[in-house]
Amino acid sequence: MTAKKRAGGLSSSNGQAIAKGDSPSPQRIPIDDSSEWLEPDGLGGFASGTATGVNTRRYHALLLASTRPPTDRFVLVNSVDAWIETASGAVPISSQRYAPGITHPLGSTSITSFTCDPWPTWIIEPLPGVRILHERLMKRGEPTTLLMWTLLNGDGPISLTVRPLMSGRDYHALHHANAAFRFDSDIWDGRVQWEPYPGVPSVVAITNGDYEHRPDWYRNFLYEQERARGQDCIEDLASPGLFRWNLANAPAAMTLSTRCDPEPRRWTPKAALTLAEKIKNAELKRRSEFRGTLHRAADAYIVVRRPSTDHPPGTTVIAGYPWFTDWGRDTFIALRGLCLVPGAERLDDARDTLLTWAALVSEGMLPNRLPDRGDEPEYNAVDASLWFVIAAGEYLAIAKTAKHGKPEDRRSLIRAIDAIVTGYSRGTRYNIGLDRDGLIRAGVEGVQLTWMDAKVGDWVVTPRIGKPVEIQALWLNALRVHAGLTGQEHPAFTLGMESFQSRFWSESRGWLCDVVDVDHNPGQDDASFRPNQLYAAGGLPLTLVSDAVALRVVDAAEKRLLTPMGPRSLSPDAPGYRGRYEGDLLSRDGAYHMGTVWPHLIGVFVEAWVRSRGSTNEAKRDARERFLTPILDALNRDGIGHVSEIADGDPPHAGRGCPFQAWAVAEALRLERGVLAVEAEPARPARPKKTKVTGKA
Repeated sequence: MTAKKRAGGLSSSNGQAIAKGDSPSPQRIPIDDSSEWLEPDGLGGFASGTATGVNTRRYHALLLASTRPPTDRFVLVNSVDAWIETASGAVPISSQRYAPGITHPLGSTSITSFTCDPWPTWIIEPLPGVRILHERLMKRGEPTTLLMWTLLNGDGPISLTVRPLMSGRDYHALHHANAAFRFDSDIWDGRVQWEPYPGVPSVVAITNGDYEHRPDWYRNFLYEQERARGQDCIEDLASPGLFRWNLANAPAAMTLSTRCDPEPRRWTPKAALTLAEKIKNAELKRRSEFRGTLHRAADAYIVVRRPSTDHPPGTTVIAGYPWFTDWGRDTFIALRGLCLVPGAERLDDARDTLLTWAALVSEGMLPNRLPDRGDEPEYNAVDASLWFVIAAGEYLAIAKTAKHGKPEDRRSLIRAIDAIVTGYSRGTRYNIGLDRDGLIRAGVEGVQLTWMDAKVGDWVVTPRIGKPVEIQALWLNALRVHAGLTGQEHPAFTLGMESFQSRFWSESRGWLCDVVDVDHNPGQDDASFRPNQLYAAGGLPLTLVSDAVALRVVDAAEKRLLTPMGPRSLSPDAPGYRGRYEGDLLSRDGAYHMGTVWPHLIGVFVEAWVRSRGSTNEAKRDARERFLTPILDALNRDGIGHVSEIADGDPPHAGRGCPFQAWAVAEALRLERGVLAVEAEPARPARPKKTKVTGKA
């Protein structure tokens, strides 16, 4: 995802792009199973699928709703079978995949174009002279999905039949044929309502078509991505009935929702079509306000509110789709790009998110994860709290200039920052605490505390017990933020800076250690070449090393780690390097931080690279072309319009993991609109006009 001007705005109902934004030029999206689209509802629910319409994950669905935002997610409507009928017979316009690998029917072969601007839209040509526009979108702030089919070309009667395929299950699970599924359809005032299981949200369909109750089971759907991940991959789906329209008369509209319309009204076909157009127009207006593809993608990760029954309620950030919810570390890393970049600020969301998490400070720590349901927050991250200080400090600086927020909000955030610094200074869980050299030690056997947190059973793949390099960078940056807010410099700051420079750098080696005092053994170092050192070499506001050292570190990282999708997590020449993230859970987690590329690290790399070259406009332009453009060019692959969680360390660096990842999108946006923003250069003084000499007095 060479750089071209992108029409990053929206399209009207005929699929024509409305130019807006400064992201790269639109390229043709491959119509294959690897291209995935996402439509979030802003509550933790979403619709998602592939460019072919074939579901390849258990998480692909047309209506996936969160009953306790952003958690307690249920897959309700997985897909639809659709076909048209003309005088020459029935022709499919959809496809499914069944075990052992059979695609049927072959409606996807009729797709001639696909775009996600402004929402997933297909042009389908099932017969010569017949063209159908198909659209799928979700309404922001409601668990509501709209499906539409519009006849663009075609003569004679053309009818459309659509059969919803449903489950009603937890989004991590799979569904199988059983006697408990309730096929009953409640039909009233133009609505069709299904209640698949007790305790599962009901589904309400409002359409301008005719419904026929015809229950059936569709068996043995195969999800290729689950099979590739070594997971269970076969599912059965229930279909209560089917809908029919005459496309020659009007577009077909189907609104699927977990909410019953509060108005006691009858949904006539005309009213149902009006509802569909109202949803489209509102979404078109909302999406047209975003400044380019990345800005629009960033909106997907900000969730409106956690409910008042949670600990605590408030705005939060989804770490990634389709399977993550809200994680502390991811939230604070992503927040700077999602909410604090120039021209795309969301200061209310930044404040509310920070206040949501500030209420959870415990013994100086913030949770790494808020559980899906019931359990207590998980305080098992050494860096999440420090990232909070960085993000909160940046918000407070911007808010002060913009005169944003209330004084009590500012006081609450400063109290949280002070509690974190105090907690780390005194010592807290998992042997996290301030050592005599001014640095932070952390770690106990069997617990993963840094962002390199893969664990399979009792095996912690990268334990990094001791003093990890990025933790020291975050700690000393946090002390600088704390001093700026309180007016008091922490006594460990100067000592910590001196200790870092003497402990981590080796002139002969030419890079920074990844961990010193490994396993809390003084003098035992891990000199693995990893990207974590970039945080100390200019990737955070305070650089911990000299300009000369920073330049050497950054240049070495570019040579040994950089790929078009970002830095690898380990140098390819290191023992244990894994260049492919694939196979079962054990294989994948074993490769997660052992060479796998992490696109969000492009942010820290580019920021350090630009600083090491004086932060000149020339350096910024060079960095944009060399490092950011390849990321932007990949926006039409994998998670369309977004950036994947990870990629293979070996070429061709295929996208892996979550196809839609908050901190990867956020860091690309932070680079695009912040770090690489070119400053206005002073105008050159005008040359004095020459006076023509005539030779006369």
